[in-house]
Amino acid sequence: MTAHPSPTTPSTGDPAAQPSVDRLRPRRSCLAVPGSNPRFLEKAQGLPADQVFLDLEDACAPLAKPEARHTIVKFLNEGDWSGKTRVVRVNDWTTEWTYRDVVTVVEGAGPNLDCIMLPKVQDAQQIVALDLLLTQIEKTMGFEVGRIGIEAQIENARGLNNVNEIAQASPRIETIIFGPADFMASINMKSLVVGEQPPGYPADAYHYILMKILMAARANDLQAIDGPYLQIRNVDGFREVAGRAAALGFDGKWVLHPGQVDAANEVFSPSQEDYDHAELILDAYEYYTSEAGGKKGSAMLGDEMIDEASRKMALVIAGKGRAAGMKRTSSFEIPEA
Repeated sequence: MTAHPSPTTPSTGDPAAQPSVDRLRPRRSCLAVPGSNPRFLEKAQGLPADQVFLDLEDACAPLAKPEARHTIVKFLNEGDWSGKTRVVRVNDWTTEWTYRDVVTVVEGAGPNLDCIMLPKVQDAQQIVALDLLLTQIEKTMGFEVGRIGIEAQIENARGLNNVNEIAQASPRIETIIFGPADFMASINMKSLVVGEQPPGYPADAYHYILMKILMAARANDLQAIDGPYLQIRNVDGFREVAGRAAALGFDGKWVLHPGQVDAANEVFSPSQEDYDHAELILDAYEYYTSEAGGKKGSAMLGDEMIDEASRKMALVIAGKGRAAGMKRTSSFEIPEA
C-alpha cells in the first residue's frame, strides 16, 4: 500500500502512527439511501449491499438537509449495519452545508461511521480541507485520529483532470468514484439517460473517463467505483453497464434500488470456476517455488504454465472471491514423485 504523508499529521515513519483506514473493504454494491427518509434507512439495513451510503446531497431537498443530518446520526447509532461499510455523502464544498454536515454527523456518530463521501471533488485541496476538518473533530471528541476514510467522487472535467493529485491528497482516501450524471452535464454530453451511451457515438463514450479514474486509483492502492444506472427497473441494462466497468477492473458500482443489489454483487464477484482456479494457482505456485517442490520459478498446472506473473493475477481474483465470502470447491494436490 502506498503511504502518503498526512496533511494533518507529520509522517513519523512509524506504521502505528499512520491512519488505519481500510482500503480493501468489499464494495461490489454501494447502495444510495436518502438521509431524509427513515423508511428507506430502515429497509437498507436488511439488504445484502456491501456498502450503504446515507445521502445528504442530491437525495435530500435543501429544506430537509438540517433534519436529515440528525436522522442519519440516529440511524447510524441505533441501526444494525452488520457486514456493511457505513458511509455518509455530505454536500460539496461549494455549498453552505458541507461543514455542518461533517461536524454534525461525525461528532454525533463518528464511532459508527466508516467513511465520508465528498461529491464534486475538483482538486486536491478540497480533500485536504476535509481531512483537516475530520482530524479536528476526532481530536476534539477523543476519537481515533485518521480512522474515518474519505471517498472522492469525480463529477466534472476539472476533477478528472486533477484525479491523480486528488488520489494522493490524503492517506484517508479509500475510493475514487465516477459520478456520471453531473459529469455528462459538465461536458455537454448528448444524452439524458444516465449510464447509457449517447446516441451517435459508435464506441464507449465512458472508456477514457473510467480508465483515467481506474489508473489514478490503482497507482495509489485505492478502489475504483462506478456510478449509478438510473433506469432502476432495467436490470439487464444495469448488468451490461456494470459488466463493462467490472471487465476493466472496477471494484463495484452504485445501486439505487434493491433490485440492483444482487446483480452488482454477482457482476463484481469472480465466477466460481475462476475463483477456484485462482486459488489453485496460488497453492501450486507456493508448492513449486518451495524446497519440496523443486524451487522452480515456473511450473505446469495441468496444461497451463504458471509463474510469478500468474501468481499476481491470481491474487486479484482470489482476493475478490474471499472478500465476497466465496468457498473453494477444489484443492491442490501435490503431484506424485
